[in-house]
This record gives sequence, structure tokens and C-alpha cells, in this order.
Amino acid sequence: MKWAVLVGGKGSNLQALLDHSLEVGLVISHREGVGALQVAEAHGLAHTTILPGAFGSRAEYGQALRDALERTHIEAIALAGFMRWLDGETVAAWSGKIFNIHPSLLPAFGGMNAVGQALAHGVRWTGVTIHLVDEGEDSGPIVAQVPVPVLGDDTEESLSERIHRIEHQIYGPVLKAFEAESFGVHGRRVIWRHDIEGFEGGRYAVGIDQCDR
Repeated sequence: MKWAVLVGGKGSNLQALLDHSLEVGLVISHREGVGALQVAEAHGLAHTTILPGAFGSRAEYGQALRDALERTHIEAIALAGFMRWLDGETVAAWSGKIFNIHPSLLPAFGGMNAVGQALAHGVRWTGVTIHLVDEGEDSGPIVAQVPVPVLGDDTEESLSERIHRIEHQIYGPVLKAFEAESFGVHGRRVIWRHDIEGFEGGRYAVGIDQCDR
């Protein structure tokens, strides 16, 4: 399956997806000069920057995204640090084939700065969620989740580091499971038809020591 990865940051999740042998046909950034574009260039991947400020409306920006995706014959999309809402036409065009990874156990702490929100609320657990993208904010059907403990001396930096470690472990395998039709969507429920290594029904099956210091 030919994927586009939409980025906007350092590119660590993009690198992790490549490490899990995802076939990435296009990398699109909404910001110039980010590390993810350097990762794409280092791997010889087609990449481009589409700046929101260059367009007069969200609809025009969405059209530019779709044009780039369609020219490259993209079959599915993974968001990895892409901090822009996709418009309804783009979501509809790849319905059920757009994935996002979010640093919390949704529906808790959606939106921006999820790690900071978790610390401010004093929760004992947060985590990572992989979900399908709909037109809302972090509101699509949940595909897989992994809990991450919040330690007493955690800072945003230390907690983010442990969360990122889990993100890098699970995003690629879950997208490969999608390619293998290991799960299906029924309304808001994602039903896993068969398990993959490390997952039982979309739940992480390895010990919690995987996300310790």
C-alpha cells in the first residue's frame, strides 16, 4: 500500500515508519525546514512543503493537498506531527484510510499540548492513541492504545520522551496491520479480526516495563 506521511516536526515518527518497512510514496509538510523533510530527503522520498498561509481558505489548502496526493496515487495517509485539520473533502476522499497518532489516551487530553494537560491534571496514567481521522479534533474511531505511567518527578520533556518511545514502537505495526486487514471499523468501534505481534485486540500485550525510564 502506498502511503503519504503528513509531517511538521523532527521526523522521528516518519523514521520509525520507515524502519517498519512502510511504503512511503510522499511526505508533505505544513512547515518549511523541519527535520522530517531532512529524513525524507535522506531516504530519497518524494517530499514537498504546502504552506497554509499561501492559500486564502481551508478549502483551497485542502485542494492543494488532494492534488499532491492524487498525483502520487496515494492509497492511505498517516499523520505524524502534522498540525493542521484536514478539510471534509480530503477526509471523505480517503475515508477510513487516514491515521493519526496522539500522545494521550483519547478521549482524554485531545488537542494541543496533551502531555502538559496530563501533568496539569495530575493523572497517574496517560498514553498513546492511534485513531482514524474524521472531521473533528482527535475524535475518530480508536484503533489501538498503550498506557504510559506518569511518574512523580516527570516533566513535559521526560514524559514526552517515554511517550515518543512507545509511538515509535507501535505506529508502524498498526499501519501494517491495517494493510493486512487485521481490523475493521463498525460505526465508532474498531474490531480486530486477528492479533499481531505485540497487540491483542488493539491493546498492547507486552509488559509495561517497555515504557519505563
